[in-house]
Amino acid sequence: ARAAVVIATALVRDGRLLVARRARPVELAGRWELPGGRVEPGEDESAAVARECREELGTDVIPDGRVGTDLPIDIGVLRVHHARPAPGAAEPRALEHTAVRRVDAAEVPAVHWVDADRAVTADLVRLLADGADSR
Repeated sequence: ARAAVVIATALVRDGRLLVARRARPVELAGRWELPGGRVEPGEDESAAVARECREELGTDVIPDGRVGTDLPIDIGVLRVHHARPAPGAAEPRALEHTAVRRVDAAEVPAVHWVDADRAVTADLVRLLADGADSR
């Protein structure tokens, strides 16, 4: 069987990154992550980004390419994708998390990240510093 691909979404608006606080499992509860999840069989990664943001945040996004490199995780590989809000999209809300908030580049390193997302903090800071949402 192929290793699972899990996507994480770096959703950027106005120079700020959306982060979501985990509700479960207990060992990760209270830590922050980029929203996302498994890519379904037959689904491409961009479609998974859009689906996961609808499911977890109740909002529509426009995927805008990869951030960083593949990260090995216990169930396969994590791939971070950049996205921006779709025109007229609802404000993201915590549907599967206990909270969501936005952070700027200076705040990213201090976030209490889950381990997998902590590995891409330098890439996230670079993404924000490069004006990711002004493309």
